[in-house]
Amino acid sequence: MLAILAFTMVATFMTLIMTKRLSALVALILVPTLFAVGMGYTAGLGDMMLEGVRDLAPTGVMLIFGILYFGLMIDAGLFDPLIKLIVRLAHGDAMRITIGTVVLALLVSLDGDGTTTYMITTAALLPLYRHMKMDVRIMACLIIMSSAVMNLLPWGGPTARAATALQLDPRDVFVGLIPAMVVTAIWVLIVAWMFGVRERKRLAALSQQLTEEEMSGEAVVAHDAGDVKARRPQLMWLNLLLTGALMVCLITGVLPLAILFMLGFAIALMINYPSLQQQRERISAHAGNALAVAGLVFAAGIFTGILSGTKMIDAMADWIIACVPPTLGPYMAPITALLSMPFTFLISNDAFYFGMLPILAKTGAEYGISAMDMAQASLVGQQIHLLSPLVPSTYLLATMAGIEFGEHQRFTLKWALGSCIVFLPACLVLGIFPLCASAPAGPS
Repeated sequence: MLAILAFTMVATFMTLIMTKRLSALVALILVPTLFAVGMGYTAGLGDMMLEGVRDLAPTGVMLIFGILYFGLMIDAGLFDPLIKLIVRLAHGDAMRITIGTVVLALLVSLDGDGTTTYMITTAALLPLYRHMKMDVRIMACLIIMSSAVMNLLPWGGPTARAATALQLDPRDVFVGLIPAMVVTAIWVLIVAWMFGVRERKRLAALSQQLTEEEMSGEAVVAHDAGDVKARRPQLMWLNLLLTGALMVCLITGVLPLAILFMLGFAIALMINYPSLQQQRERISAHAGNALAVAGLVFAAGIFTGILSGTKMIDAMADWIIACVPPTLGPYMAPITALLSMPFTFLISNDAFYFGMLPILAKTGAEYGISAMDMAQASLVGQQIHLLSPLVPSTYLLATMAGIEFGEHQRFTLKWALGSCIVFLPACLVLGIFPLCASAPAGPS
C-alpha cells in the first residue's frame, strides 16, 4: 500500500506541474505534505522536512552564489568575445547554432558539474537564441541532453555512486561505457540537426533578414547582454584567470562547491565593482534568479525528506524488485537498465544506487551476471535523470532560459527518452553488458 501511495504522489506531482495547474515550487511543498498528512505521519512530519532541507542546503547555497558569480561575469563582459565568435561561426544559420550548442555543451560538461555547465552555456547562447528569435526550449533541451551524456564521467557523480555501491573502480566502469557514450553523443547531434532543419524553415517563414551589423555579433551583445555601464573589458583577462582558477578548484575538490563559489563571488565583486553602491546594484540585478532557484531547491528538500522519512522510497524499491520473476533472472542486466530509467527520475541517485542497485546486483550475481555489468547497466537511466524534479541544477537551467520547469520537461522528455533508447541497444550491441547471462546459475 505504501508503494502505491508513493507512486500516486509522484504521479500527482508530475501531472500538476506538467499541466501547469501548480508551479514546481508550490507542488514540491504541498503535494508531499498533503500525502504525508493523509497517511498519518503528522507527528514526525516537521523533522522529515527539515532533514530534507538540511541535506540540500549546501546545494542551495552553491547555486545562489554560483548564479551571482556568473551573473557578475556576464555583466563584466567575460563571455562577450565567445558570443561574438559563436555568432560569426553560426552566420545567422539555425542549423549551425543548434549543432554548435551541442558541441559547446559537450566540451563545457567535461568538468562533470551540471550547474557550471548550464551557467556557462546559457550565458553564451541565450543572447544568440533570443536575437535570432529561435525557440529557447531547443537550447535548454540540447544543453541538458549533452550534459546527460557527459554526466557519466567518473567525477560526474552517478558513475562514482554505482562503483562505490558495488565496490568497483569508477574508472573501469566509465571506460567500458565510452563507446555507448560516443553513440549517444552522435544521437544528440542528430537531434540538433533535426531542430536546426525545423528552425530554418520556421525562421524562413517569418522572413527574418539579418543586417551586416547583426551578423558581426555586435548587436547581439549590445542588445541582450545587460547593462553597458557594468562592462569591465579592461578586466577581462583577470576575470578569465579567476574563472579558470575557480574551475580548476571545482574539479580538484580543494574546497566544497558552496565555499568555492562564495569565495569566487566575493573576489569577483571586489575586483570588478569596488564601490558599495555598485556592489548593491549587481547583487540586486541577480537576486531574483538566485532566490527563484534556491527556493526550488529547498522545496525539493521537503519532497525528498518526506519520501525518505516515510520510507516511501524503500517501499517503491522493494515492490519493483519483488515484481521481477525468477524466470527473468538471467536478464537482470537489461532489466536493471530499464528500471534505472524511471527510478533515477522518480528518486534520487543516492536512493537508487545505494538502496536498489546492491539488491539488484546480488540477484544478478545468482545468475552469473558480474557486478561490473550491473553497474554499467544501472547508468542507462542517467540519460533522463537530469529532467527529474529532484535535480536542483535543472531548475537553474529552466530559470536562466526563462521557461517553466514543466514546459521544459514536456518539450525535452521524448528526446531524452530517445537517448535512453539509443544508449541501451548500443550497450547491448557493443557487448558492454549482456542481454542474457551466458551460463545462468539459477538462484541458490
